[in-house]
Amino acid sequence: MLGMPPSTDRNRIIFLDWLRGLAAVIMLQGHTFNSFIRPEERKGGWYEYSQYFGGQAAAVFLFVTGITYGLSMTRRENLPPWERLLAALKRSRYLFLLAFLFRAQMWAFAYPQSQWSDLLTVDILNAMGASALLLSLLALFPDSLRRCRWAVMAGIVMAGVAPLMTALDTSSVPEYLRAYFVPRYTFSLFPWGAFFAFGLAYGIAVSLVPKASWDRAMQWVALVGFGLIMCGIYMSGLPYSIYEHAEFWLDSPALIACKMGALFLMAAGSFLWTEYLSSGFSWVRLLGVTSLPVYWVHVEIVYGRWFPSFKERLTWWQCILFALALIFTMVQMSKLLARVPWKEWMHGRFGSAPVRDAKPVAPVVVRAESGS
Repeated sequence: MLGMPPSTDRNRIIFLDWLRGLAAVIMLQGHTFNSFIRPEERKGGWYEYSQYFGGQAAAVFLFVTGITYGLSMTRRENLPPWERLLAALKRSRYLFLLAFLFRAQMWAFAYPQSQWSDLLTVDILNAMGASALLLSLLALFPDSLRRCRWAVMAGIVMAGVAPLMTALDTSSVPEYLRAYFVPRYTFSLFPWGAFFAFGLAYGIAVSLVPKASWDRAMQWVALVGFGLIMCGIYMSGLPYSIYEHAEFWLDSPALIACKMGALFLMAAGSFLWTEYLSSGFSWVRLLGVTSLPVYWVHVEIVYGRWFPSFKERLTWWQCILFALALIFTMVQMSKLLARVPWKEWMHGRFGSAPVRDAKPVAPVVVRAESGS
């Protein structure tokens, strides 16, 4: 059966590919139900569970992108500070370019119903680019441990000031700029950038922990995950708050704590699965390796003009069948993409190219192949 691209296997953290693929699966079902389920079916608890887990996918993508960002900083640790900063800024440029290309494609495919303001919509790719731009300053620190500490602090601040940003009077700021900083039910730097910042710290920590100690480290990751969930639930239930107003599903730090806890448990579970419980070809990991085109194509399929008769008209079972068909289609597309070095081409042309004198990172491949 088709395996992973041989040119990239040696430089990838396999359980993170699987984690990203798992996020793609829950994202595909979440967007399917959001677009196609009938209005009367949206009031039940099952729909809320579908959307909650679907929203967790975005946190995973931000987190894993932050991990790769942190690893790239570590690889360039022996370079001068301004060269590290330039490489980090190039990565931010790459993410912003993807964001604007994605909006342009969505606008063009929706024309003439689309409006020019749609090109300025802030989506998850914009949030990634803005987070990378802000956190690129960490590349100026001379050592990984200091960058890791400040990345954690940046994540705490991004989550902690989100309710303050909501309360701040920004009516004089243009809407397309407000969308980056003021919390909303889609994506913004506050608080969503916190996942990117914590991922950056996680990526640096991965390079500092010896491979032989990963098992023990993942046990701590799982324990911290449980603790964050309990802490988030406790904080959300308190009868008082340090904020004048904080809405749980919009800007509450308690929500970030719960999502980070769930994310840590997912990461530990992905490590356990890929390291000990599976072998052979993994369609889940394949979705993770090609998560960008999977995201790009499925959004057009689900929210575009391709299935107008399905929008808000399907039953639960019909949505389940559509989601399964969509996942199958994305896996087949990923198999074709796995034969093409599209990611290397994009990074080489628009991203930060590998640095010749970069510091090698400790081996991070968990297994040569992992099963689903």
